[in-house]
Amino acid sequence: MVRRLPASAVAVALVTTATACSHPPSAPASPAPAPIVGTAVSIDNFAFMPATLTVHRGDTVTWTNHDEEPHTVAAGDGSFRSPGMDANATFSFTFTNPGSYDYICSIHPMMHGTVVVTP
Repeated sequence: MVRRLPASAVAVALVTTATACSHPPSAPASPAPAPIVGTAVSIDNFAFMPATLTVHRGDTVTWTNHDEEPHTVAAGDGSFRSPGMDANATFSFTFTNPGSYDYICSIHPMMHGTVVVTP
């Protein structure tokens, strides 16, 4: 024996199912990320974070190696170069001239970063 539901019950079931499957209202757009503030660069998971840092002339930037592997910080123009930094070691450099300074880890040249120095 097959039991049949009234047409109104079928319609309610379809509306309920369609409503449950629909997408929830979209959340409001999140605000743009805040600019990177400070003078610290973290070396973590074979990456410089932030990859680009903007500082003022006269600021000192400090890199801290949080990896277990040694890393260096070496400017492409030769203006600064750290020794090999083991885990938790730091290197600091004071930027006295405005400009854009690209750097790499000379041990792992796929690691890139930039410090932008404003007047």
